[in-house]
Amino acid sequence: MCKIFRFLLIVLFSVLISCEAQEFEYTASPEKPSSVSSAEQSRLEQVYREMELPEFSYQHDVDPEQYYDIQNTTWSPYPLLRLNSALYFKNVVIEPGYYLLTPRKNNDNWYILFKEAGKVKHIIPVYDRGYTPESFYEDNIPQPELTAGQKVRQAVTNFAGLFKSSKRPKQKQAFLEVNDLQNNFLQLIIYWGDFKYYTIFRTVPL
Repeated sequence: MCKIFRFLLIVLFSVLISCEAQEFEYTASPEKPSSVSSAEQSRLEQVYREMELPEFSYQHDVDPEQYYDIQNTTWSPYPLLRLNSALYFKNVVIEPGYYLLTPRKNNDNWYILFKEAGKVKHIIPVYDRGYTPESFYEDNIPQPELTAGQKVRQAVTNFAGLFKSSKRPKQKQAFLEVNDLQNNFLQLIIYWGDFKYYTIFRTVPL
């Protein structure tokens, strides 16, 4: 009974916090000049051909690690992708909609979970992983202008935080980068915390 309640709580909380996630939007458009060299284009196309669909899944389509990621946050730490056009990976069709993107490791390989309404909808392999450059988020994510009341509340919150445990987890930041490639390929880079994860899709079926 407790497990069922916990499962329902995680799903409900995921749905509620998804609206607070940092949102990014993608719409397929006529092919643009590629920002990569022809050699890099060929390499990425070969990477796509060699990548394989995962052979694992999640029980009840629930990411068990999500509970630990969100237990100390008031909103989702994952970037929210709004797809206005379908994306394709092999025989997987990612329909237009809202997806929380979550990096996860399984058997020494990294994957991006596409979550919808708190459940794992798709599992897409990552072909490369690297470090997020220092000050990347400060340079790419605009800081909101606070009202006088918000500044006071933030100051009080920061002051109160001084008396909490030094092990208090820091909220991870997130960012998405989309690069249109030639031949209907698309590169999606997910920045999450200290790392960035590279994935590749097609904008039309192969």
